[in-house]
Amino acid sequence: MKHYSLFCLILLLAIFIGKNFSFLNHFTLISQVQADNANTSVYVCTSVCGDGVKECLEECDDGNTNDGDGCDHNCKIETTTTTTSPPSTTSTTLGGGGGGGGGYTPPETKVTFTGKAYPKSTVTLLKDAQIVATTIAGSDANFQISLSNITGGNYIFSVYSEDDKGNRSSLLTFPLSVTQGVTTNASGIFIAPTIDVDKSEVKKGDNISIFGQSVPQSDIVISINSDEEFFAKTISDKNGIYLYNFDTSMIDYGTHYTKSKASVGNQLLSNWSYLVNFKVGDKTVLKESQKTAIKADMNNDKRVNLVDFSILAYWYKRPSPPQNVDLNGDGKVDLVDFSIMAYYWTG
Repeated sequence: MKHYSLFCLILLLAIFIGKNFSFLNHFTLISQVQADNANTSVYVCTSVCGDGVKECLEECDDGNTNDGDGCDHNCKIETTTTTTSPPSTTSTTLGGGGGGGGGYTPPETKVTFTGKAYPKSTVTLLKDAQIVATTIAGSDANFQISLSNITGGNYIFSVYSEDDKGNRSSLLTFPLSVTQGVTTNASGIFIAPTIDVDKSEVKKGDNISIFGQSVPQSDIVISINSDEEFFAKTISDKNGIYLYNFDTSMIDYGTHYTKSKASVGNQLLSNWSYLVNFKVGDKTVLKESQKTAIKADMNNDKRVNLVDFSILAYWYKRPSPPQNVDLNGDGKVDLVDFSIMAYYWTG
């Protein structure tokens, strides 16, 4: 229970922020609270089509979403050629435009998420800790998920991906305010790389392979935690795969941790991946894949850390929490559940 006091403090902050995040409308700070990620700030740009303000990836926004002034309901500039049928997305949002004298159909409330993951990977979207949609990223790692028929309000969204070896990314979590009757766009999402090592223990002086997947041709920074922190750089290949062989002669005997992050150009920067540990000793032991579930691991990344804490904090004193969140099975999330999480904490 050594983390109990820390949990209580963070819990109060999380509850306060959870009730007061509506001001995070234009730029939403992601994953701010992680000690090992303290020098990384990752933002998702959010825009509301139809509010009269041109934001993020919008081509236009004159406040008119009725396709009358050269700016369509998706805030894209309309072409002058009108001989073809309008896109299906236009028809869906406007609600039925034909058939002589039909009643007014209110505009659809919609959220679109766009960003980068890994080539051909499955991208999963969660709303308030529940899976609501999945998609497959393209060969360029770009993905888009549209969530329709959602009611206006404040939500906690999360997104993660899984690489070609079955390793899951850290969970990228951010609050979002959805306005009724308009399309909200969350763009600039950049999922952190996956990371793994080939040995659970490595003989001092031998190399340990650190590898994972990210966006193709992205710059990868790898951190190896020791008394002195070491940084290594490499570039992912055309499939987003990266590999770095680290010489352990530079670090002491004992347990060490490694993590990675990716960047593309000077504008797109991911947050850090989750931590992977390995031991430097007198022998080499190849790593076996971990398949056993850990209690309190709510995003199934084989760790119990602040990502899981943020999910638990969201459900604090809320009705009908999911079964995997209600750790003691009493139908509610309270400090007892946080105590259980503290016991299983891995960091």
